[in-house]
Amino acid sequence: MRRWLDSGLVYSAELDRRWAVALHQRSGRPLWLKLMLWCSRLGDGPMWAAVLAALALAGGPRGMACARQLAAAGAANLAIYYAIKGWTRRSRPCQQCPGIQACAPIPDRFSFPSGHSLHAAAFALLLSAAYPALAPVLWCYAVLVGVARVVLGLHYPSDVVVGGLIGVLTASLVRAWV
Repeated sequence: MRRWLDSGLVYSAELDRRWAVALHQRSGRPLWLKLMLWCSRLGDGPMWAAVLAALALAGGPRGMACARQLAAAGAANLAIYYAIKGWTRRSRPCQQCPGIQACAPIPDRFSFPSGHSLHAAAFALLLSAAYPALAPVLWCYAVLVGVARVVLGLHYPSDVVVGGLIGVLTASLVRAWV
């Protein structure tokens, strides 16, 4: 892990840990845990692929244009995601914080940034632009994906916020260029 990431030079690492612990404590509620697991699973790659395919096959010209943007944003996001994760190598909270355990499968060793939040924000922005009536549901869903990743002990709040910001940035650029 890069020392600066947890040193407080970029943000307050202690505050980040406290928020992670506080949100993770909610995982002790069975109904809440099931909801968070469901939200997190809907943020997995297969769901995004299904949305992309449905738009391309049944969405008409608007759906096809949106599917092209989603595919471009997804590719850009993956490249950025892996580059940042490989550079920062920040351990997950369930690996280094007492009182936090993983409540879902751990996709890889490192937590920064949250890929689920990155993709959820990018998809919410692009789908909202194509289908404005769905914007409130899409943005609520994107927030729930991020909260779920913290509640499940897989990410710090800053991982989720930065992931979401990267997703919005890449989706905005793709929307402007594609």
